[in-house]
Amino acid sequence: MSMPKSEIEKRLPISVIIITYNEASNIARTLASLSFAEEIIVVDSGSEDNTVNIARRYTSKVYVHDWPGYGPQKNRALDYATCPWVLSVDADEVVSDALVDVLAQAIQRENIAGYYIPIRLMFYGRLIRHTVGRSQHIRLFRREVTRFDDKAIHENCMVDGKVASLDKPLYHYSYRSVEHMLDKMNLYSSLSARMKAGLGKRASVTKAALHGLWMFLKMYIFNRGFLDGSAGFVISVAFAEGSYYRYVKLAYDKTDEACNSPSFD
Repeated sequence: MSMPKSEIEKRLPISVIIITYNEASNIARTLASLSFAEEIIVVDSGSEDNTVNIARRYTSKVYVHDWPGYGPQKNRALDYATCPWVLSVDADEVVSDALVDVLAQAIQRENIAGYYIPIRLMFYGRLIRHTVGRSQHIRLFRREVTRFDDKAIHENCMVDGKVASLDKPLYHYSYRSVEHMLDKMNLYSSLSARMKAGLGKRASVTKAALHGLWMFLKMYIFNRGFLDGSAGFVISVAFAEGSYYRYVKLAYDKTDEACNSPSFD
């Protein structure tokens, strides 16, 4: 889609990279928050919904590839980038106006190669301030000195250079519904169990129960999730279940074919 020359000249020399799979319910909201960027790159993994068509309304740089895993797919997106700085955004995240305001200054610091950015969870339209803690990840980085590892889940962004922190957030619209949240907990517990099994880790039902209990106490009590009201309780229980089933699957399951499929929403 074309934009007036005056708007194009205001864009920052940043490539935004996004990997997608069946993100039609999220991707427009995400892409609409990226008008500040000189380049937007979407790498899709064969979506069966309208993700690709929606993405092409916002950028011409939409590519479809097979699914090699989270890190390798992000490296594919990174390889398409041409700007000196790259912002990695998930398809269910939104760049806040406050974050846009600090990006121009951040990329001018010559001694910095990357930045941690806070991720703030949104649940049914409400900002969750306590339950999930103060999560932050390296999302803004110099293209020439950065790659992703090839972990099955929670891949790492590896930056060769000094990394600083920004205090303005990305908003994460991770869960469309309680059912969707439980589906994600099921998938991610399978991915995590398989990764742990590959590292030779072992588990038992007792260990699973203790991990689940600790996760609930950590989120609801120690992170003060109770201050987020009923949403804090629901999220704490869901994460506790995810932790419990991660170790139950590690104890009982030998393979999980679902782990071979992408899921980002």
